[in-house]
Amino acid sequence: MTVRTTDTEITFARPFMLSAFDAWQPAGTYRLVVDEEEIFGLSFLAYRRKATMLHIPAISARSDRHQVVDVDPEELAAALDADALASRPHKE
Repeated sequence: MTVRTTDTEITFARPFMLSAFDAWQPAGTYRLVVDEEEIFGLSFLAYRRKATMLHIPAISARSDRHQVVDVDPEELAAALDADALASRPHKE
């Protein structure tokens, strides 16, 4: 089984909450790791997402506690979209 891992950073301009958390997380840049496995038997290369893991606290936070939390990728995408929408300047 071939697994690929993508390691990126995502940024929230405002505090956010996901169902995987017990408390709101502060604004900041977070490390996001996505694991995908190859789907065999197709005539083209394709992968299936197996895990979406968010490292907390934010990269810039100074903390002795570090957690890796498995999050729902759709919920995370919705939270990022809501953050981007809320962070846009309002037109009057």
